[in-house]
Amino acid sequence: AMAPVVVPKQRHPNLANKSGKGTKSKKNKTTLTFTVDCTHPVEDGIMDVASFEKFLASKTKVEGKTSNLGNKVSFEKVKNKVIVRTTIQFSKRYLKYLTKKYLKK
Repeated sequence: AMAPVVVPKQRHPNLANKSGKGTKSKKNKTTLTFTVDCTHPVEDGIMDVASFEKFLASKTKVEGKTSNLGNKVSFEKVKNKVIVRTTIQFSKRYLKYLTKKYLKK
């Protein structure tokens, strides 16, 4: 009997591309929406929604650069909530990180 032929595994195409642009291959434009509800800290007088929105807009990085939001990321203030809409990959953890950073200062 012949020995089984071992074919080397093909590497996943996205693994070679480590820059993070591998997700752009899908042509669908999905809009992600995050809502940061600031009602309680505003009522306690320890947070100002307008300055928080400005902080997010100035500190959020797109493709590694701040003030590079373009039309990809938008911030909107509705009462005591900040609504973040984005057409690019964006993590809730990043928003939490920025929120904690804002609360520390």
